[in-house]
Amino acid sequence: MLYIDTPRWPAHGRLWAHLVSDVSVAELHAFAELLGVPRRGFDRDHYDVPADRAQVAVWLGARSVTSKEIVTRLKAAGLRRPRHLFGSTVASRTVK
Repeated sequence: MLYIDTPRWPAHGRLWAHLVSDVSVAELHAFAELLGVPRRGFDRDHYDVPADRAQVAVWLGARSVTSKEIVTRLKAAGLRRPRHLFGSTVASRTVK
């Protein structure tokens, strides 16, 4: 299952949401590609999705949840990759 939170994270002059999978990173990458979110939007264990794509993600099947639920789902699936344990964002983007 894919999950997305409410776009509320400001950066680069717009708001962003987080998109995660509780199945696999491969599922997450495939959905992000379908959604039209570039791979550079991947950050360790989630994609940063611009607000204008968030509703499309829900339309395509992602479940809208709170930010807290995003973290809970990632931890339960064993897919959480906190920055302090896994290093920089650049290095994590090469992890398959």
